[in-house]
Amino acid sequence: MELTMLDIAPGQSAMAADIAPLIRTLRPGLTRDGFAEFAAEAHQQGLVFTAAYDERRRCLAVATHRVLATSRGRLLLVDDLVTAPEARSAGIGGRLLTELEERARQAGCVRIELDSGLSNHGAHRFYHARRMAVVAFHFARDLHG
Repeated sequence: MELTMLDIAPGQSAMAADIAPLIRTLRPGLTRDGFAEFAAEAHQQGLVFTAAYDERRRCLAVATHRVLATSRGRLLLVDDLVTAPEARSAGIGGRLLTELEERARQAGCVRIELDSGLSNHGAHRFYHARRMAVVAFHFARDLHG
C-alpha cells in the first residue's frame, strides 16, 4: 500500500475531517470543540500533526510530535500515535513511526520518546517490536478534585 505523509495545520479542513476523529479514538474525553482548542494552542507550541494517507486519500494514521531541547539532548517527543481501528496490524503505524525517526534524525535528535498508558498492552507490544525500551516512569498528579 502506498502512503503519503502530510503535515496538517489548524485551519486546514483535514484537521477537523481527518485528524480530530482519529485523535479522539485515542482520547475519547476530548470533545470536538476541545480538540480544536487543543490543536490551535499545541500547534503554537510547536506540535506537528502528521497524517498517513492511502492512495484513496483516506487518513489511516496520525502522529502528533514536537522537537524539544532537554538536558538529555534534543528529542522528538511523540504525544500521540494512532492508527484507524480498521487499518491496524497492516504496518501503517510502523511506517509512520519510521517517518518520525527520519524526521528526528534530520532535526538532530538523539532519540524519540513517547508515553503509553499502562493498560495499553497492544501499544506496548507495537513499541517493543520496534526496539523501543521502557526507560522511565512518568509520574502525574491531578490538580483538580
